[in-house]
Amino acid sequence: MSATHISRSRWKSVALTTAAVLVGLTTPALTAAPAAATTTEYDDTYYADAIGKTGTALKDSLHEIISDQTTLSYSAVWNALKVTDQDPNNSNNVVLLYSGISRSKSLNGGNTGNWNREHVWAQSHGDFGTSAGPGTDLHHLRPEDVQVNSIRGNKDFDNGGSSFTNSGGSLTDSNSFEPRDAVKGDVARMILYMAVRYEGDDSWPDLEANDSINGSVPYHGRLSVLKQWNDEDPPNASEERRNEVIYDSYQGNRNPFIDHPEWVESIW
Repeated sequence: MSATHISRSRWKSVALTTAAVLVGLTTPALTAAPAAATTTEYDDTYYADAIGKTGTALKDSLHEIISDQTTLSYSAVWNALKVTDQDPNNSNNVVLLYSGISRSKSLNGGNTGNWNREHVWAQSHGDFGTSAGPGTDLHHLRPEDVQVNSIRGNKDFDNGGSSFTNSGGSLTDSNSFEPRDAVKGDVARMILYMAVRYEGDDSWPDLEANDSINGSVPYHGRLSVLKQWNDEDPPNASEERRNEVIYDSYQGNRNPFIDHPEWVESIW
């Protein structure tokens, strides 16, 4: 056998071995890009006192800024949601948060087939009920199917679970709820808005996000998952429009994490 043939045989052997090793390797999981600002339009005005700050100083500054708001009655929330959550493809309907279903605005109520007012920060996680304040804050109130609202109940947010009727891709288990992919970031930013807006200095509880499931009042979880969702599902045009409508037409305050989702990591 010639030296050339032996050399080629050895090269072929090495190549096959290398290929086998490469086949056995798994591709690293792709991670979401860090959150980035969606607008800087308000940095010189509304957020002027917060720009350049981080951590507790940023949280405290944002609290002062967004606490200047007009409160609604719980009955007024019905009509407000018909505007903030209007289906962009059908002005007669609203889009339900967890289900993604487009449903007639006129079907609001408490019966099967109706939509009602979902508190994303569960009422029992703050004992605030439906009184004007956290109980009527549009930044965390969304329309949802009556039965789906009941299934979510007061569960914390986490990954995992099983599907259910009208889930739209959302999942649930005995103690947690995972919203559909398209609104995971929305849910995270609503929860974290509440944790900054309500700090216990205006007769309401000091709401805080933590990393527990079924934790004690006034906490809501699961913080590590919410941070992940904030990165994976950045604000879209619908969420940004909703923020503008609440600011311009109802409460006069903004959810800062829709404008600056990177502030989530800066604070937590």
